[in-house]
Amino acid sequence: MADSDVSHSAPLLLPDGFHQAVRQGTALLRLETTPSRTGILDGAWWPRSRDIATELPALVTALTEHLGPITRVGLDASAWNGLPTRLVIDGRVVHLDSDPVGDDTVLITRGHNDHFALLLVPPDTTTEAAHAAMARAVGVDNMTRASQLLVAVVDPALPRTDGPTTS
Repeated sequence: MADSDVSHSAPLLLPDGFHQAVRQGTALLRLETTPSRTGILDGAWWPRSRDIATELPALVTALTEHLGPITRVGLDASAWNGLPTRLVIDGRVVHLDSDPVGDDTVLITRGHNDHFALLLVPPDTTTEAAHAAMARAVGVDNMTRASQLLVAVVDPALPRTDGPTTS
């Protein structure tokens, strides 16, 4: 099918099946393993809870199937109920780094230097908002940072700090 045959009227929407399939605990990925990766985010993850020992194994297992062994995961410790320094997942040690990446981002490392950034959708996000955020995060042309994406999509009612406010 040629590009001219594809409808571009709703670039942030994914196929209808996506909306029925995505549930909490899902990782949605657009993984490009070449140095020419575009966009800020490589995917999105919507965990069920803030218990990293419960949530992370399924993500690492899914990523390992596509990328090979995952060696490190960078997370903001303040976003989780306890953050160990490592977990054994599928018989492999995965090191967990407390990075100041923000509670909206997960950094995945394959090998020594191949990094992937995932949007972290908060567990208590509504289904509709989570779907919208994940769809935007995996958009090929997405240049929106995770924190900005969450404010815009998940909770647009949050007060903005990027300009003067009136009272």
